[in-house]
Amino acid sequence: MSEGGYRTGPAQRGPSAIRLVWVYPDLLSTYGDRGNLLVLARRARLHGFGVEIAEVNSDQRVPVDGDIYLLGGGEDLPQILAARRLAASGGLAAAAARGAVIFAVCAGYQIVGTEFGGAEGEPVAGLGLLDISSGRGERRGVGEIVADVDPALGAGRLTGFENHQGVTRRGPGAKPLATVVTGVGNGDGTEGAYAGRVAGTYLHGPALVRNPGLADMLLGWVAGPLPPVDPQQEGLVQQLRAERLAAQGAPA
Repeated sequence: MSEGGYRTGPAQRGPSAIRLVWVYPDLLSTYGDRGNLLVLARRARLHGFGVEIAEVNSDQRVPVDGDIYLLGGGEDLPQILAARRLAASGGLAAAAARGAVIFAVCAGYQIVGTEFGGAEGEPVAGLGLLDISSGRGERRGVGEIVADVDPALGAGRLTGFENHQGVTRRGPGAKPLATVVTGVGNGDGTEGAYAGRVAGTYLHGPALVRNPGLADMLLGWVAGPLPPVDPQQEGLVQQLRAERLAAQGAPA
């Protein structure tokens, strides 16, 4: 489905639409991660942009000409299958090479790294789009998480839900997305990672529903400075955000 015209390339503001690509929802879509797609589309429209949405299943080719690519969470075997099919197709890597934005959650976050733990903990090759490697930790991170985003990104404090046993280590080519206030995150006091226009996180909730500033950050990577949103359109999302932060004893 689509709305508005089609954008010819990333990071170029114009009258045409922002194209959102939801990658492998048949394999990577746990904990309501489709909400990330819906919120990005809504916020793009609130900022005055047209939107095109492509939902690409694992038996389909990933287009290389999208603006923002979204990967969600998944169980071990679907995660491994997704990583292998994405590596074989090359579409996501080609999109990243041309400057597209990639936002990956949980299993998707591990997939865009160099390596992650398989069903028995064995190493599985990732896509190498982000300089991180992931394996299995001794304890599972389950529950609410609060983390402060790198101030350079201007996305504010994050609230979300995590359910993973992953431990993620960053190489020199990636920065932590946020610093953990409460919760587990990567397992070293940081949460998520980013480099260039590729960002990943363990946050569900969904992440962009709870954190409109993070959604706007991704849109800004495509379109540049964003026109303001009518404050009357922000009430419910800011209420949800405030409630989740208050429940953790963390002010916004």
